[in-house]
Amino acid sequence: MSLPYLQELTLQLALGASSLDEGFRRRHVDWLVAKQRSDGGFAGREGESDPYYTAFALRGLWIAGGLDDSVGKRAADFLRSRLQKRESVIDLMSLIFGAAICEMAVGQVVIGDDDLHWRSNVAAMLETLRTDDGGFAKTPEGRAGSTYQTFLSVLCHQLIDIPVNDVEGIERFLASQAHDEGGYLEIRAAKRPGVNPTAAAIGTLKAMGRLDSVDHTNTVEFLSEMQTDEGGLSANTRIPFADLLSSFTGLLTLADLDASTRVNVDSIRRYALAMESPKSGSGGFIGFSLDQTADVEYTFYGLAALSMCNLLSN
Repeated sequence: MSLPYLQELTLQLALGASSLDEGFRRRHVDWLVAKQRSDGGFAGREGESDPYYTAFALRGLWIAGGLDDSVGKRAADFLRSRLQKRESVIDLMSLIFGAAICEMAVGQVVIGDDDLHWRSNVAAMLETLRTDDGGFAKTPEGRAGSTYQTFLSVLCHQLIDIPVNDVEGIERFLASQAHDEGGYLEIRAAKRPGVNPTAAAIGTLKAMGRLDSVDHTNTVEFLSEMQTDEGGLSANTRIPFADLLSSFTGLLTLADLDASTRVNVDSIRRYALAMESPKSGSGGFIGFSLDQTADVEYTFYGLAALSMCNLLSN
């Protein structure tokens, strides 16, 4: 039986990160560990700990080989404390995936086999987001599907081991989000495609085992044109600079489509390395060239982008 999409991806990234310089990996592991809070969770640049940033920190630590028993146990305790709270879908998916990492990496069970009622409630909540176009909206009141929300919802179903309903409807929705000139829209009212909704659409198809059911020629063309003079990829055609998130998701998507040779992987590597924190030797990554503050989410994306570059160069 194949692994859920996110777990398979994280294992793949861990393989790529294993060939990063040991001192480089240790610097970023130490930075991430230092960001763990007293409640065991991780936070963004402001605010309290939440499952979203906790999952990113755990993913970054895992792929860099730095998720030990102490960090994992404290993170698992934090995630358990959130099981009975009302979470957004993004936080809920993050909680579920963070729980999977804790169990696989350090044997800490957050969501047990006897939590079927909880998992069933999650599936029921996700069903309230389903829209007439076949996708999933961001809120139960939404009338149109979101490509990214559909991706998250499909991944959530995988992680709770409850099959998503009407896979054909999701395929129709994604087909309706495809832009004539390549790439995918985030919402149907959007005027131009973006790298990240495109990655979400391709990721959804891959997770459902339907990647080969669509002609991806225009998508490959769109993504290959998004590489900037900086070396990374920009989010869409209206944004003149690259960012670390789009660079990773765009490269991953091209790799999934067997088209990574359409961009310069070495340039993406150089760009990702340039996004290390401007504070010399401190660890962490910033999101784009004008950014000044490292955070756990972009540190994951930095490590992940470099991991993908290693995998594609070997």
